[in-house]
Amino acid sequence: MPHQDAEWQPSATLDALKQRAALMGRLRCFFARKGVLEVETPLLSAAGTTDPQIHSFETRYAGPGAAQGRPLYLATSPEFAMKRLLAAGSGPIYQVCKAFRQGEAGHLHNPEFTLLEWYRPGFDHFQLMDEVEALVTELAAGRLPAVHAKRTTYAELFWRHFGLEPHTASAEILARCAADFPALAGISGLDRDGWLDLLMSHIIQPRLGRGSLTFVYHYPASQAALARIRQSSADTPAVAERFELFYQGVELANGFHELTDASEQRARFEQDLVQRRAQNLPPIPIDERLLSALDEIPPCAGVALGLDRLLLVFNGLTRLSSVIAFPFIRT
Repeated sequence: MPHQDAEWQPSATLDALKQRAALMGRLRCFFARKGVLEVETPLLSAAGTTDPQIHSFETRYAGPGAAQGRPLYLATSPEFAMKRLLAAGSGPIYQVCKAFRQGEAGHLHNPEFTLLEWYRPGFDHFQLMDEVEALVTELAAGRLPAVHAKRTTYAELFWRHFGLEPHTASAEILARCAADFPALAGISGLDRDGWLDLLMSHIIQPRLGRGSLTFVYHYPASQAALARIRQSSADTPAVAERFELFYQGVELANGFHELTDASEQRARFEQDLVQRRAQNLPPIPIDERLLSALDEIPPCAGVALGLDRLLLVFNGLTRLSSVIAFPFIRT
């Protein structure tokens, strides 16, 4: 008997799929004009991300070269492989690919999603923000207000919303601040970064990018990930040279002035593994090939931009399934 379940059909309309195709065309034209090379890197890797906040899909290869089997991870981002290309002298590069994150599903998440990532040798994070704004504006094709993107520091947001300095406030101060919001009632036991993330994601982020693209930059040094840290001075705290882009309360992009110090990056990976053990998360192999290449990478900035979310906000929609042909619940 034929299957009667109507969920064989795509969740996105034909118009949405045509918009996706047109966006890909404009994207490639943009980078061709800029002289940025399109590349492809593997979706499978012997090493996953050590970040305790990001969970990798693990699979296993068995065959020639691995008779006993070999664990592999689906890429959460093409970043590590692209940085190896930079170290090999590729010059500016970009990639459109699928990325995979375990446990991420909801109206703004799908465990398999489409990511645009690009790297610009010689750029810092401010120059890359300029290019991100230019690209998003061009891709929007009139679907965004014709105003320049706003830019604000992470510290300015916390002063504006809570009257506190996020780079120096203790976990206790941040917990008391969170207690003032009914939506956060009953939450306890977080560390300093946990409280910062909670206040940012639940209180500040929904208000960002209302009416115009908004960049937030200079995150706490403890949230640097793979970004450089601007060291503290007499009157300014250390900050991570990274940014995020928001529109209509939705995070669209995450960019770094890239760290190119292999010993510092190894120390961060090892600290990630300490945190993973403390949270009873499985250990993840450190990407030794990346670390071998890192000192050869030229000074650069890089950014990852979620194309599914970009299509979502261009159309004023609220669920990723509206712009994805087959979300995971229909696969």
